[in-house]
Amino acid sequence: MTDPTNTPPPQDPTPPSTPAPAAPAAPAPTPAAPAAPASTNWASSASAAAATRPTGITILAILAGLGALGSLLAGFAVFTVGTLVFGISGALFGLAWLALAGLGLAFGIGAWQLKPWAWPLGVVLAAAAIIWSVILLIGGGGNIVNVLITAVIYGAVLYYLNQPGIRSLFGRA
Repeated sequence: MTDPTNTPPPQDPTPPSTPAPAAPAAPAPTPAAPAAPASTNWASSASAAAATRPTGITILAILAGLGALGSLLAGFAVFTVGTLVFGISGALFGLAWLALAGLGLAFGIGAWQLKPWAWPLGVVLAAAAIIWSVILLIGGGGNIVNVLITAVIYGAVLYYLNQPGIRSLFGRA
């Protein structure tokens, strides 16, 4: 008789599988490319902004910047001469002129970069130009032709800035 403790275990009918060949080692990671210089990032974002900026906004920004630079020169002259001739009131008028020139320059830069704050600034400046020319006409300081030209130009600017596509560029839906 056989002893149950001496019986060998049953054989597995499936042959042992051979181990799969080892996968090739992953290549060592290559060092990351150095970051582009800030000027390249700025240039690419500026070119992207120029690609999305409409021609009308580009024209407005350039004209606002040029007008503001001319107003800055005139403002310094008015401040200097006004102070000498009229004293403190001339100085205040010159400072107001310089502040208005600064706002025009800010609009030009903001419109060029399509900043959200530039849209309301442009609307306020255009409306103020129309109102100021009408005040000059009523007060006798301007003629009808100048007022009409100013009203038509700045009215067109107001109309353009309030177009839905232009408003959305500045984040004003």
